[in-house]
Amino acid sequence: MIVLASQSESRRALLSAALVPFEALSPGVDEESAKEALRADGLDARALADALAELKALKVSRRVPGALVLGCDQTLSIGHDGLEGETMIDKAVDRADAERILRLLSGRVHHLHSAAVIVLNGEPIWRHVERVRMTMRPLSDAFITAYLDGDWDACRWCVGCYRIEGPGAQLFAKVDGSQFAIQGLPLLPLLDFLRVRGVLAA
Repeated sequence: MIVLASQSESRRALLSAALVPFEALSPGVDEESAKEALRADGLDARALADALAELKALKVSRRVPGALVLGCDQTLSIGHDGLEGETMIDKAVDRADAERILRLLSGRVHHLHSAAVIVLNGEPIWRHVERVRMTMRPLSDAFITAYLDGDWDACRWCVGCYRIEGPGAQLFAKVDGSQFAIQGLPLLPLLDFLRVRGVLAA
């Protein structure tokens, strides 16, 4: 049994489908404040995802001593990771912002960073960050409007405003990397770790 420091439907679905025994607890983290503080420290998109995943796991670990606590986070960036010119993309604040984000990503390559950290008794004992290279096809304004009309209630909570497991698949020309990572979890490395720990059968 592990504890997922998240209420994400997508992450819960991934763990359930892979037959990982878990319970989910909300980390109670003010993500926006934490993100701003970490950015002020100069973290790039990859390091930011890793730090936020660790923060969530640490918060929950204090409440469940002796448990393996899994924290996760994702960030998006356009440009060269960790280099000057990298632009991070946040979750949309409203429908108009979602339209702006999709126009920004349209016809361009961006990178998604999917981080997972496991904490035991307040100490990180495993971590992994996967990067996925995502090429969005050129999107017309009419398509963006129709897409958001159909999926807004679900995709509004997703960084980048897309669910790859749903209509968001139509946004892309090419994806290089794991679909599990896009959905919120570097699942295969996590399963390897859980087998080593004896949580899953080897």
